[in-house]
Amino acid sequence: MMLDTVQEQFISRVSEQGLHLSNSQLEQFEHYYKELVDWNERMNLTAITEREQVYLKHFYDSLTLAFHVDLGQVETLADIGAGAGFPSIPLKIAFPHLKLTIVDSLNKRIHFLNHLAEKLQLQEVKAIHARAEEAGRSKELRDRFDLVTARAVARLSVLNELCLPFVRPNGMFAAMKSAQTSEELQEATRSIALLKSKLEKVHTFTLPIEDAERNIVVLRKTDLTPAKYPRKPGTPGKEPL
Repeated sequence: MMLDTVQEQFISRVSEQGLHLSNSQLEQFEHYYKELVDWNERMNLTAITEREQVYLKHFYDSLTLAFHVDLGQVETLADIGAGAGFPSIPLKIAFPHLKLTIVDSLNKRIHFLNHLAEKLQLQEVKAIHARAEEAGRSKELRDRFDLVTARAVARLSVLNELCLPFVRPNGMFAAMKSAQTSEELQEATRSIALLKSKLEKVHTFTLPIEDAERNIVVLRKTDLTPAKYPRKPGTPGKEPL
């Protein structure tokens, strides 16, 4: 397989972090890029469409989670509010053993993600059209997942209520945030405690080239989700815990 500069840089960056991708995985990333740009002409999936930028700000950025959390130890992954599939689809490509569940409130995005999973021949990917507050109450999804993630969806005090109900006891929630998170963490202290979890670690680093700051906040679930959470759709956003 002949690689171009964008792919070579991508491989080089992930290899530096100890992640090695096969030719077929690289082909999946390239197919992903093409599908993303194609569908983006018909529906708003991303503002970033320039190829080099997609590889850096979507693909590489999504994979940074694997540099800080051992995905070899994770069997079930849920991505809440996945949008165009970030970070979960790049993680699934890189770690095919993951059993992936995606929850998104927009049906058009679910159509795209189902099409993508089929096109990339990804096994064990389930895309669910639902609000997180409703999905978090379903028996099949509640307190079930080894790792739950969300990327730049909302402030942490809101995110915790949307995402922690999916995490099994002793599982993890990893919130992928951009800028400084200390203020968000402070205001989220109460939600962390109420939703039976504790702060495990905040990983701070910068993206290559542009030195944009990234933070991954990792929470560890300590017990089952209390029955009253999540509250009804819209409430977490309007009245954060």
